[in-house]
Parts: sequence; C-alpha cells; structure tokens
Amino acid sequence: MKTASLSHICLVWALTAPLWSCSKHPATAPRDADGTNTEAAVTDVVRIDGSSTVYPITEAVAEEFQKATKAKITIGVSGTGGGFKRLCAGEVVITGASRPIRESEEQDCAANNIAFVELPIAYDGLAVVVNPKNDWVKSLTVRELKRVWEPGAQRRVLSWNHIRPEWPDVPLRLFGAGVDSGTYDYFTRAVVGKEHHSRGDYTSSEDDNVLVQGVSHDLGALGFFGLAYYEENRDKLKLIPVDDGEPENGDGPIAPSSTTVSLGTYQPLSRPIFVYASKAALAQPEVMALLEFYLENAPALVKEARYVPLPASAYALAHKRLKDGKVGSLFAGKGSEIGVTVESLLARE
Repeated sequence: MKTASLSHICLVWALTAPLWSCSKHPATAPRDADGTNTEAAVTDVVRIDGSSTVYPITEAVAEEFQKATKAKITIGVSGTGGGFKRLCAGEVVITGASRPIRESEEQDCAANNIAFVELPIAYDGLAVVVNPKNDWVKSLTVRELKRVWEPGAQRRVLSWNHIRPEWPDVPLRLFGAGVDSGTYDYFTRAVVGKEHHSRGDYTSSEDDNVLVQGVSHDLGALGFFGLAYYEENRDKLKLIPVDDGEPENGDGPIAPSSTTVSLGTYQPLSRPIFVYASKAALAQPEVMALLEFYLENAPALVKEARYVPLPASAYALAHKRLKDGKVGSLFAGKGSEIGVTVESLLARE
C-alpha cells in the first residue's frame, strides 16, 4: 500500500511514455457496446482527488487504465473532506471517500449545481495497533477505546494503567488519522458515538507513514489507521483484536482480516469506501470509461492494494447505478452507518 506523501500529491500519467510497470493484473481496454475499442476517444485529463485511504486503489486502477488508453490522469490526496470540497466546487470530476458524503457537503454541491453519483468500491477495516514491544495488551474492548478517545479523556486517561489497573504505568501516546480524514470521522462515530468528536491531544496525520513511525518507536503508543497500511508495515507494529461486546459478531475479541471484514464480524471497525463522480462529467467518454473500468477491474485491483473486494453482486449493482446515472447518496446525508453492508445499501434502491 502506498501512502500519500508530497511526491504523491499530484501524479500525472502520460500515455505516450509508459512510466509504470508494477501491476500484476492485465488490463482490458474500455469498449463500446458493439465491442470496438474506445481508446481513440479517451484523450482528455481526468482530475481526481480525495481520501488517502482510497488513493492506493485509484492509483492501481489508473495505472492499468492508462496502459490501455490515451487518457491522462491526475490524482490529488487532500483527504475525504478536501476531496468533497473540490468535487463540489467543480475542480475535479471524481473523488475518493472513506466515509459517505455529509448533508452539508451535499448542500455545497447543490449550491454549485453539481449532481454526483456515489459508487461503493471496497471494504476496509480499521486496525488498532501498538508498539511491537508492548507485551501487556492482548486485546481491547470498544468501551475501553471510547474511554481513551472521548473528549473527556484528554486530561484523565494519560497512562496505560488508566485503561486497566493491572497494566503498567507507561505514558499513553496516541496516533491517528487527521481530523479532515474520513477515517477519523468513521473511527470517532464507531468508537465515541459521534463523528468528529474526540480528545485533541494526539498525533494526527494524513500521512500514515508518520503514524507508523510514531507507534513503532514509542513503547506507550496506541494508534489506528486502515488495515491495508498495517498489512504493509506488519513487521513494525502489533495488531490488537477488538471486542465489541456483541455476541452475534463473535465470541470475544476479533482481529481484522480480509475474512472478518468481508463477513462483517469485525465490528464496529469495518466500513465500505467509495468513489464519487460528477454526474455531468459522465457525459465525457474518458470519465465514463474510467469508472466502468474501475468497477470491472476492482475485484483484482482492490485485493492488490490490500483491501477487501465487494461481492460480485455488489459490483454489478454499482455498475447499474453508474449506467443509470443514479444521483445522490445511499446514506441520505446521515453520514457513516455502523455495521452496514454494501448489499443492503444497494438493495434500498
């Protein structure tokens, strides 16, 4: 998994001189309904922005798409909130999001006459991690995570023995996603009970490298970020199973994995992630071709980026949503829903 850094903020793929060769999955050129290759029509720049969580998937898709077409693609990484701002301002035509669009963001789009199509593209789990030399933590409960991260904990929960008395008096240092991140929004909703609601005395960053370095070098560290990035750095971190206290999700603590995330047993820290596209931009052949390619190749490329693919039926329903130009959000501006599946969301339509 590649994490957003200054070198990734604006990547441009120029098809006249292929620059990328790391993907293992062959691409199929986009085609019209009659089977003819559409690459001659795919020539304009497609501007994308958004979530650093979704970025590795979009990067993998763009690498493959550019091999089969004449498109040029730029990808910015301004976070989920920043991506929605740019989409609603008409500055980009596609944005990645690690949470659903909010009502206030929908209103911003409406004010600028920007209609959008919401497309779920994968599942992700949030990994809770500690320093690999931490030998006392075997698991945590959602209640304990709330006690650590809620706003009132800022001056009260400062050491590991403040979580459990039997744990050592080691200073607790916290690391997590930046406050403009959809990952932060989902984590606070799932753990604290309200989006964008947590203590403020923690190291926050949109760059997961900063978080990994912090946790891997501090015995008292506790952090959270996407499961895919833990998988990329598992030799530097210790993964902590989480117990949500709900018997129907399993008995006791459950560690995140592709299996527990796809089955929905790793709760409440599993979630769908999305791309959003401007409805007007779907009339541009290169944009529609890219999004169709995205959904058709997502099962392989999502897995390559260390995320969890959706069921085939969900991709089929998302593709129908794209072809029909179905605008608006399945979440109706309500934000993240805990424990929801993409299949149940698409069935609402």
